[in-house]
Amino acid sequence: MKLRGTAWVFGDNVDTDLIVPARRLNVSTAKELAVYLMEDLDATLVDRVKPGDIFVAGKNFGCGSSREHAPLAIKGAGVSAVIAESFARIFYRNAINIGLPILESPEAAQAIQAGHRVSIDLGRGVITDEESGQSFSAEPYPPFILEIIAAGGLVEKTRRDLGLEGPQKGAAA
Repeated sequence: MKLRGTAWVFGDNVDTDLIVPARRLNVSTAKELAVYLMEDLDATLVDRVKPGDIFVAGKNFGCGSSREHAPLAIKGAGVSAVIAESFARIFYRNAINIGLPILESPEAAQAIQAGHRVSIDLGRGVITDEESGQSFSAEPYPPFILEIIAAGGLVEKTRRDLGLEGPQKGAAA
């Protein structure tokens, strides 16, 4: 699976309240949450992010609360992946669960500049800054994680594995 987009660069300790403020947690779909993405940092960011863009950050991205709203807002805004020096463990798991690829690569996070075109080969764990020509390594995903991401998240993968399609079977119409 390959991704390509423009880099948006953030610093260290970007917490879940900065990604989507707690006062906005009365909505829960990715598209609704995306409207509030990073609004306390830059209220116009969500209007400028394009589908496929990539977030790049420093250490401890996604620290703070354990809610799934933060990765949902990022994915809902069309961001295709997040590269960081390190992630808060619960954010890492939540991101995979909803099908948002995240990659730890301290070298990439330090070198990639805002506005650079970046490509990612998830299967190989290769990140390339297309502006500088530099390539960086991240731990490649094992096949089962790639399947979760490709399906759009763990729930969707499980539904497909069980042969369920469309609205949940047995749900009231």
